[in-house]
Amino acid sequence: MRAFILIVILSISFVQAQVTDCTKIFEERKEELRREAEQVDEARQSFEALKAASTALFERQEKAIEQKRAELEAYEQQLKEKEEAIQKRLEENRKILALIKEAKENRLVETYAKMRDNAAAQILESMDRKEAAGIFFALPPKKVSKIMAKMDPVAASEITSLLNEGPPFK
Repeated sequence: MRAFILIVILSISFVQAQVTDCTKIFEERKEELRREAEQVDEARQSFEALKAASTALFERQEKAIEQKRAELEAYEQQLKEKEEAIQKRLEENRKILALIKEAKENRLVETYAKMRDNAAAQILESMDRKEAAGIFFALPPKKVSKIMAKMDPVAASEITSLLNEGPPFK
């Protein structure tokens, strides 16, 4: 019986040791899970902070891009307005230049129309043929025929060919 009691005591000790070991293992595992839960929580908080910072940065960049886009559109509008103003001035200058050129040609033609035929023939004969053709083109046909009759036949022929082609003579 002693042996039986000894076996029972040993069995109880052994079972109690195992229960103690299970409790110890359970407590250790519980502590590990708590630490892992804390790490997961810290990681989640870090992720949330990173997400918030990224969102804020993205929004600032979007705002900056929109501001730049608005500035570029305003600048583009200013350029269009300036281009239109330049085109207007250019057109006005062309009209003024045409008026000046017409007045100059009219005055020149008027001068040759009032000249004596011999003097006009000598001057036009010595001129560049294209310039002479331009002047002849503006003179009345009666005056042209009188001046050409007084010119060298070769020069008159060259000028007549140019007149036949028509303006511009430059």
